[in-house]
Amino acid sequence: MIYLDHNATSPLRPEAKDAMFAALADAGNASSIHAAGRRARARVETARQQVAKLAGAKAASVVFTSGGSEANALALRGAVAGALAANDRITCIFISAIEHESVRANAVALSETAPALALTEIPVTRDGAVDPDALRRLLVQGKGRALISIMAANNETGVVQNVDEITKTIRSECEDAILHVDAVQAVGRIPLSFDALGADLLTFSSHKLGGPQGAGALLVRNGTALSPLALGAQESGRRGGTENVAAIAGFGAAAAAVRDIAKLQRLRDRFEAGVKQLAPGAVIFGEGSTRLANTSGFAIPGLSAETALIALDLDGVALSSGSACSSGKTRSSHVLDALGVDENLARGALRLSLGWSSQDEDIDAVLAALARLLARKARLTSVSAA
Repeated sequence: MIYLDHNATSPLRPEAKDAMFAALADAGNASSIHAAGRRARARVETARQQVAKLAGAKAASVVFTSGGSEANALALRGAVAGALAANDRITCIFISAIEHESVRANAVALSETAPALALTEIPVTRDGAVDPDALRRLLVQGKGRALISIMAANNETGVVQNVDEITKTIRSECEDAILHVDAVQAVGRIPLSFDALGADLLTFSSHKLGGPQGAGALLVRNGTALSPLALGAQESGRRGGTENVAAIAGFGAAAAAVRDIAKLQRLRDRFEAGVKQLAPGAVIFGEGSTRLANTSGFAIPGLSAETALIALDLDGVALSSGSACSSGKTRSSHVLDALGVDENLARGALRLSLGWSSQDEDIDAVLAALARLLARKARLTSVSAA
């Protein structure tokens, strides 16, 4: 299998597997005070340092979770509840039109259960970037304290937001706003420093880096009020539940193993050039914007995503049609809708995403598979016309 769906999940790195096996071979609850418990705690704290270093943060800011979706839920729900407990209630939530479903769903649920909590969607440009003028205008119109959630890089198109500029805009218009950045696709793929960014909360996930599924992190700036989703003494009282020591150890090892990603941009550019040669009418979504080096969201007019994915899978190539959290859908992507992409074209949207294990041979294989698919399609079209 030629695996080109790293934005959904990246294969487990050898370093992460070794760290997990070592943890699994040793007993111990990280909250216990005996020797086995102390060894488990040491593994968790080593991983905390490794994860913090990758994200340019202090280790004390790292809250381990079960993954990116839980971290996003904790960020939004925890911030709203924490602000209320601190008698500094949040009255409005802003999310961009291209946010991940784990952010969208929690924001909608919060606004529906608390009618006084207004939810506003920030539009994006046709290239998939948050519209800075619209953001400023909406912030000026907002009333009360705001919670704002912006993803650093989109999981479907790879478009990277100018988070530094967005942060400056937010701080200039509403100084007391809480800013959450969903950096699940960005950490380890673009330079990013939580300490320098100025956000209050930042999310990322283990299995996008080549770590195990079932581990993630929420970075919390010192002084940000955050109520846990489940009460407990773990993670400094910010996330109840016994730590998944093996998964956390694998997460830390994967974070420490992240290397230069220049190779990925070369592979992606080579793929896109090849696709345009095979199908001159092919569209690359967000092509005019800064994108993650590993991601190519594209469509070939007249080729449905469902047909392509089945054919490619039978040919031993794994791509996707967008977010893995929305798999099985027949409607077009809300991200492409926000970009103003024609619905027929959006229904043919495919995503190639590269990672630590990707090689030139993978690009050769996917382009050859696409060539065979397009040749079969052309033959069938010719027969039908006759």
